[in-house]
Amino acid sequence: MKFVDEYRDSEPVRKITEALAQIVSKPWTLMEVCGGQTHSIAKYGIQSLLPSGLTLLHGPGCPVCVTPLDSIDKALQLAARPEVIFCSFGDMLRVPGSEKDLLTVKAEGGDVRMLYSPMDALQVARDHPEKEVVFFAIGFETTAPANAMAIHQAKEEGLINLSFLVSQVIVPPAMTSILESPANRVQGFLAAGHVCTIMGLAEYEPIAEKFRVPIVATGFEPLDILQGIYLCVKQLEEGRAEVENQYSRSVRHEGNAPAQEIMSNVFEIVSREWRGIGAIPQSGLGVREDYAAFDAEKKFSFKACEPKPPSECISGLVLQGIKKPDECPAFGAACTPESPLGATMVSSEGACAAYYRYQKTGL
Repeated sequence: MKFVDEYRDSEPVRKITEALAQIVSKPWTLMEVCGGQTHSIAKYGIQSLLPSGLTLLHGPGCPVCVTPLDSIDKALQLAARPEVIFCSFGDMLRVPGSEKDLLTVKAEGGDVRMLYSPMDALQVARDHPEKEVVFFAIGFETTAPANAMAIHQAKEEGLINLSFLVSQVIVPPAMTSILESPANRVQGFLAAGHVCTIMGLAEYEPIAEKFRVPIVATGFEPLDILQGIYLCVKQLEEGRAEVENQYSRSVRHEGNAPAQEIMSNVFEIVSREWRGIGAIPQSGLGVREDYAAFDAEKKFSFKACEPKPPSECISGLVLQGIKKPDECPAFGAACTPESPLGATMVSSEGACAAYYRYQKTGL
């Protein structure tokens, strides 16, 4: 397949792994921020291609995984209301809340619908003016422009029966939180290529300078990831800490200006809770006052409840790169994709799901 096969070709992969082996003089620990990269690393056995002592950690780059339990519980309350059509991306439907998940609410009679785009929620609202339609707007900067555009369009059309339960998060504050942790082991980052496609590279430069860590915007195919690792390690070996762009076929330094503009118009920076990690200041996006009529948290009242995460789940430690999935005693036993304890085993970008699929089962 053109534009894919060439990034999976064994010959350039062999050359880059040989070049990497020649420059590594000491152990280094890198973190890939994106869950899509984590799945590629597991699927293609990339860790096994690396020189001894070069370790990859898996970061909080799975949007489903970091959506806080409080937001899931609010989604469950809304989905159970008889006047509500609750719409969500498919991978949110099986994420466990304190007591159940959205699929269970659907089985109990709730009108829960899987959509492929937030713009589809507008059509649901047009088709059902007698209902309150709520879309679960989650994700990183990658999904934020589309969610912002849907909110903007809803206001333009006056779709007063449509609102958005927003749990958007942004990457740089999470990276900073990891680096400031006493348990931090990360010496360099592979930044998520699709996030950088939207936001560009400038926001990573202060992080690289302050913490003296190289940050390389990296794609998702095997050769992309190996090249990103090579660039990161080369900087570490040379004593540099800069922001580099491996994913130049998609990422520009300035990012996508129109996408940034619609995000800025609809959203504002807020503090946000991250599932398994806790509160990170200024790490989320909330709906601006001009669009408050389309903010589900302001439109509906919610029953107060104390979120109850499973005590045996260590997904928070996995998301921070402190533990790996197979270090969890519940992994593959009490916690499987069919019966997940945490979101990292549910999501198509979750690290636990990647380990289970590609290492436990060997698929």
